[in-house]
Amino acid sequence: MPSLRRLLCFLRPYRRAALVAVLLLVGVAAADLAIPRLVQRIIDVGVANQDLRAIATTSLLMMALSLTSATMAIINTVLAVRAAQSYGADLRDALFRHVQSLSFADLDRLETGKLLIRLTSDITQVQMVVLLSLRLLVRGPLMIVGSVIFMVLTSPRLAAWMLLILPLTASIITLFALKVPALFRRVQQRLDRLNQVLQENLAGVRVVKAFVRGGHESARFDTANVDLMQQSIYTMRILSLLIPTMSLVLNLGTVLVVWLGGLDVQVGDMTVGRIVAFVNYLLSTMFPLMMMGMMVNQIFAAEASSERIIEVFDTEPAVQERPDARPWDGRVQEHAPSPASIRLENGPLVANTSNLAGRVAFEDVSFRYDGDDGDPNEIGARASGPLRGDLDDLGARASGPLQEVLSGINLVAEPGQQVAILGATGSGKSTLVHLIPRFYDVTGGRVTIDDVDVRDLELDSLRHQVSVALQEAVLFTGTVRDNIRYGRPEAGDEEVVAAAQAAQAHEFITDLPDGYDTLVGQRGVNLSGGQKQRISIARALLVNPRVLILDDSTSAVDFETENRIQAALEQLLRKASRSTTIFVVAQRISTVLSADKIIVLDKGVIAAEGTHEELLAGSPIYQEIYASQLGDGNGHHRGEVSHGQ
Repeated sequence: MPSLRRLLCFLRPYRRAALVAVLLLVGVAAADLAIPRLVQRIIDVGVANQDLRAIATTSLLMMALSLTSATMAIINTVLAVRAAQSYGADLRDALFRHVQSLSFADLDRLETGKLLIRLTSDITQVQMVVLLSLRLLVRGPLMIVGSVIFMVLTSPRLAAWMLLILPLTASIITLFALKVPALFRRVQQRLDRLNQVLQENLAGVRVVKAFVRGGHESARFDTANVDLMQQSIYTMRILSLLIPTMSLVLNLGTVLVVWLGGLDVQVGDMTVGRIVAFVNYLLSTMFPLMMMGMMVNQIFAAEASSERIIEVFDTEPAVQERPDARPWDGRVQEHAPSPASIRLENGPLVANTSNLAGRVAFEDVSFRYDGDDGDPNEIGARASGPLRGDLDDLGARASGPLQEVLSGINLVAEPGQQVAILGATGSGKSTLVHLIPRFYDVTGGRVTIDDVDVRDLELDSLRHQVSVALQEAVLFTGTVRDNIRYGRPEAGDEEVVAAAQAAQAHEFITDLPDGYDTLVGQRGVNLSGGQKQRISIARALLVNPRVLILDDSTSAVDFETENRIQAALEQLLRKASRSTTIFVVAQRISTVLSADKIIVLDKGVIAAEGTHEELLAGSPIYQEIYASQLGDGNGHHRGEVSHGQ
């Protein structure tokens, strides 16, 4: 069981309790092995000689041993349960912390449903085996070895016959041991599939109902459910043969002992008490074997679960912090800028004369998703997870694992600038901004902040200074206030209100039943999409970051509210004691009109760059987008949105 053995390291903090539990089992086994000898004495000495004193004293000794055995067994159970439960809690905590360290790409590959199974039922399976081992599996071998020794001491002739049965029993268990692991792996695979279907259905229940696809989803669930049932039945059917087979061997052994022992009693070579003691020792040998046979399913189910848990532990985060990573507190790093950070390839000369922090540069950046991340069949599963902020890039992913989502990106955002990123679905907009806080790492080129490669910065310090509001606004169980100050738990109420006002969320929050203390339902079910997005924006603003990323985070709000948010952001930044560089990812051109710089992405490359007026004058792609959204259909803009053209 190599996987189970690897996970035993989590038992080390509780090794004293585990050791005491095992030592108590030694005492329990010793007491249980002594009792058949006392039964033999009662029959051969007390009953045969009608010696009531011998019967009484031996019976009292048996009672004392039984009470001692029961007491040790109870203490063993308490210690075993404490050690096993603590072991499970530590293992679950370590696995959860490791999942938190994984990058977006790792989470895409492992999938939410499978991670839930590993964090719950898989760990429970392993924990149960640890508990049973401390209570039963250690006792079993002790009883088997001790019983064999006492059988030889009681009757070497009968023991020779019984020792022929033990290899047969061991062979039966070995046969099952070779077949069962593969069966349990198939059960776990089908359980994964069932959980995936269930998770997708619950996450997308509104879509299911909207398109009247309840029957289709029920059929999918039934298929997965029946597959799991059939595989489980087949596995249990194989395992169900083990106990009857072991019982048959035990009964045959008992009959053989009584028959041969009876013949010896007739000729005076054996006493009745010795036969009874021998049968008890035979039972003490066979019952642990049967018990261990019954635990075969638990053991191998736990081994299969251990393999899946270790798969997660062995997943090295695609985004890792370098050993010599430096902290970034939002101030300009004191070092000379590299030539690449001054002159961008295929770009103009850019002199970094600002003494403000927050200058972001993309230097010949390219990126592609690895391996199966490009599998279009997995897009649905990926999109359902709370960490998937790349909904507009799924089309780019589905195009294949070897095709670059971004290529040759050269871009500079000076401190305090607002840079808007516009483009069609699948053009790589979200992927581009997600490279800044290292949700993903570039596959070519580099991203710098204040002329420092983001890969040279400590992840925590980087992400404390780069705040993101995603299109899919994820809210957590708790109050509205708690959700807004999620990134800054120590923030005061005035700061929370100020952030909410800037995000145009204060008015609707105060209209809620309990205002800022209103409890948010599961996934924000009691809030509209626009309300959730505004709370998400307030949460990002409250961090007071050097770099603010609004990843299509106003897609669910109306045009008027969006304009108010933009105006409030500009006013807030003017009042701030430090500049904030803003990246705005947008589908709507109205969102980007006032940006200092607009980037038009097309199939992962920068198709145009400039202000609204410059692009409207010189970029056919931008002109087409503008005409389709704000024009009159003939290339002329509508009067209510005039920008001097």
